[in-house]
Amino acid sequence: MKKELFELYSDYLLSSFGKTTATQLSSLVDGAYSHDQITRLLSRNHFDSKTLWQYVKPVVRQVEQDDGVLIVDDTVQEKQYSDQNDLIAWHFDHTFGRQVKGINLLNFVYHVGDISLPVAYQLIEKPIQYTELKTKKVKRKAEKTKNEYFREMLKVSCNNQLQFKYVLADSWFSSNENMMYIRHDCDKHFIMASKSNRKVSLSEEDKKQGRSQRIDSVDFTEEKPIKAWLSGVDFPVLIYRQVFTNKDGSEGILYLLCSDLECDAETLKAIYKKRWKVEVFHKTLKSNASMAKSPSHTVLTQSNHLFMSIYSAFRLEVLASKLKLNHFELRAKLYLSALRSSFQELQRMASA
Repeated sequence: MKKELFELYSDYLLSSFGKTTATQLSSLVDGAYSHDQITRLLSRNHFDSKTLWQYVKPVVRQVEQDDGVLIVDDTVQEKQYSDQNDLIAWHFDHTFGRQVKGINLLNFVYHVGDISLPVAYQLIEKPIQYTELKTKKVKRKAEKTKNEYFREMLKVSCNNQLQFKYVLADSWFSSNENMMYIRHDCDKHFIMASKSNRKVSLSEEDKKQGRSQRIDSVDFTEEKPIKAWLSGVDFPVLIYRQVFTNKDGSEGILYLLCSDLECDAETLKAIYKKRWKVEVFHKTLKSNASMAKSPSHTVLTQSNHLFMSIYSAFRLEVLASKLKLNHFELRAKLYLSALRSSFQELQRMASA
């Protein structure tokens, strides 16, 4: 694989505002690379999370600090009109609260200072087909759960000696196994959202006696973190209730679990607020890195295109950080430049 073609494809994904095809890229570079050469980039390689780390590692090593955070979340890219396969299947999308046909991607984004970099990812494939007894419908399932993938990816990140202090995640990943793994196997801390019905004990003695209550019944009138013990977890955590106002004016409540007992309310809120950076990354993948714009059909070519989108989002972040612009401002500049060029070419053709 030529590095020049690899970078060229990435540039193409960031520059494109429509469908991305090998034919169009070949025409764009005036045949410097043929359609077949570009197609082989996606069909004869096997890019994965290990490949991503090799490419992002030099930049990560330049910026990483001990107080960095590792943000975990997944996203679903809808592919309503694509044929189902191991990769394109039905996944639950918590954004819509329903099953969506598409691609499910689990990401680790490393945030430190003003920069957010993807350092690991996992495509959630569903190769196992089965017939549901009640409906007689053929369905698919994955070989592992997202929480199992989470622990595997975390192990790799720790083995890569990535410097960070906290793992940030929503309630989907706040299982006992994950929390125990973060503290005992990785020697890191976490701040995670919790469901309101989770049971906690407010003293070690209550835990020993089996006395517990729901988080949403705990007295948070002093508006500060409370030390508590979770069933199935062998260390205490801080629990904190954050009250906020939704866009529609209604009140929302977020319950947070923190393993760092030294955190006060303001520190805890400030750190967890950084979790939003993974949402920005997902938005960039879909809007700025052509994640869903390839017409590829096989699992391998689709997977490799998704890798290239993640790598392109990484390059966009590095460039945006250098230019002191956000991703959308940078893309707006590209769009205006393309529009200006098109406008000038149309005027030239009209006057010829």
